[in-house]
Amino acid sequence: MKTILIVEDEVKINKLIYSSLTAVGYDCFQAYYGMEALAVLKKEVVDLVILDIQLPDIDGFSLIKSMKQVPVIYLTARSAIEDRIRGLNIGAEDYIIKPFALDELIARIQVVLRRFNSEEEIFSWQDLVVNFEKYTVQLNGELINLKPQEFSLLEVFIRHKNMALTREQLLQLAWGFDYLGDERTVDVHVQRLRKKLQLDKQLKTVFKLGYRLEVD
Repeated sequence: MKTILIVEDEVKINKLIYSSLTAVGYDCFQAYYGMEALAVLKKEVVDLVILDIQLPDIDGFSLIKSMKQVPVIYLTARSAIEDRIRGLNIGAEDYIIKPFALDELIARIQVVLRRFNSEEEIFSWQDLVVNFEKYTVQLNGELINLKPQEFSLLEVFIRHKNMALTREQLLQLAWGFDYLGDERTVDVHVQRLRKKLQLDKQLKTVFKLGYRLEVD
C-alpha cells in the first residue's frame, strides 16, 4: 500500500482528497502548513506529495526544494502558464489546476507512481491474482483469458476499488476520452467480468450511478 502526503490549507479540500484516496486503498498523511509537511517527511516514508502552492507559511515553489527525491504533484488555483512552467521546471511531476475532478486526480497519481515504480504491479485478493505488467489474470490458480478491453476495465476497477464510478467515468478511464460508443457497452463488459472472474457479489451495481468493486 502506497503512502501519499496531502499538503493543502483548505480544510474541506484536504479532507475530500484524504477520504477519496483512502477509499481507493492509499495511506495518507495530511498537512495544512509547509512546515507541518516537512515534519511529516522527516518521520515518515512517503511515496508521493500532493502540494498546494499558496500555503500560509511557505509557498509550494519554495517547499518543493526540500522534498528532494519524493515525487510531487502540484494542485493549485494558480492557472497562469508561467506558474505551470515554473512548477514543472523546478521538479514537479504534474500540475493540476483547481477546480479538479477526483477521478482525474487519482488517474494522474497512478501515472506518477507507475513512473517511479511505486505502484504495485500485482493485485492479489482471495483467489484472484492480477499482474498488470504481464497482463495476466489468475483465478484459483488457473489462467483466465480476458480480452484487452475487459482487462482495461478490470484494471480501472482495481485501481479505484471501493469507489463508485459512473458509466461515463468508466468509459473515460478504460476506453479513453475520445470514445464515442454507447454507455451500455460498460454493462456488457461488467457482466463478462462478473461471469469470468466470479465477481457477482463484489462487482456491485450502484443504483442510478454505475458500479463499484468492493474488496476488503
